[in-house]
Amino acid sequence: MLADSPPRSTPRLVSLDVFRGITIAAMLLVNNPGSWSHVYRPLAHAAWNGWTPTDLIFPFFLFIVGIAATFSLGPLLERGDPRPGLFRKVIVRAAVIFLLGLLLQGFPDYDLGHIRIFGVLQRIALSYVLAAAIVLRAGVRGQAAALVGLLLGYWTLMTLVPVPGVGHGVLEPDLNLSNWVDLHVIGPNHLWQETRTWDPEGLLSTVGAIASVLCGVLAGHWVRSSRPAGTKAFGLLAVGSLALVLGLIWGHVFPINKSVWTSSYVVLSAGIACQLLALTYWLVDVKDWRGWTWPFLVFGTNAISAYWLSSLLAIVLDTIVVIHPAGAEPRVLKGFIYDTFFVTWLAPADASLAYAVGYVLLWLGLLSLLYRRRIFIRI
Repeated sequence: MLADSPPRSTPRLVSLDVFRGITIAAMLLVNNPGSWSHVYRPLAHAAWNGWTPTDLIFPFFLFIVGIAATFSLGPLLERGDPRPGLFRKVIVRAAVIFLLGLLLQGFPDYDLGHIRIFGVLQRIALSYVLAAAIVLRAGVRGQAAALVGLLLGYWTLMTLVPVPGVGHGVLEPDLNLSNWVDLHVIGPNHLWQETRTWDPEGLLSTVGAIASVLCGVLAGHWVRSSRPAGTKAFGLLAVGSLALVLGLIWGHVFPINKSVWTSSYVVLSAGIACQLLALTYWLVDVKDWRGWTWPFLVFGTNAISAYWLSSLLAIVLDTIVVIHPAGAEPRVLKGFIYDTFFVTWLAPADASLAYAVGYVLLWLGLLSLLYRRRIFIRI
């Protein structure tokens, strides 16, 4: 999502665009059901501990950010570009993404006294800039050491630092350290509006998100290496399988949890991301089987545009009120479309899923106009 095209000396990793596109398409699908009351379980987040396929989408995205950072920054470092100059570009890019997130969070009212400060794009921006700082300051071994330090350090903080009035080691909603930091540092007026007591993209849990980016950074080094393509694919698959098992084991003592982005969740999701990247890399860049990739290239090459614009339209559809000509109760435009074109002929869960699929197809059509004209909006 964050990567400009790498320097010409670096071959384009088409499988990364495809993987990014699959992730974006999945994000649009799970974020836009016809009704939140009727969602198939795999398309909803876990209530707290545990995970569903939906819980893997955001860490996949951050993993891809890390790979893209390796492909964009690596060649520039190798040719000797000054690190301070590179970091300034990183900061500007992150600031723009953070601002886009704030614009989305505040739309359409922009009540600065109650705007949610953090969110998906803000987490991407913070995780990217802090992970990039590590990449620019340390070599591969230092990056790996930073990853281990973040994972173990966050585990230590969440389990050993006492929460005032609660104690240490409590990982339940509203009682854990991450939630306490969000409430007392960010403040209830600027948190996720569903609770106002914590934020799924909060401050302390960003430590885990940075680790997700660094997992992608290390995978990017492996893919950029001069090793044979088959070795790269097998290595990703093997490490991914090991990380998956490690994450599941770790989850018994530090539960897998997206809401506070636990270390076990980082390792588990990075492991599955490695496995899927291995498969995509083998199919697309090694075997050159690309006939199926077009829809995902459309999403993957304009990822920020796909996420931001689709989220903006979703807010608009939930804001515009439609007055029914027959005198029925007014309702928002999304509800009118959903009830008129989907609920009338499908069971509730199927209607909700059909609306989401239709929304993804709508944006596939719109973004394909950009793709066919080779228009790629970069940050």
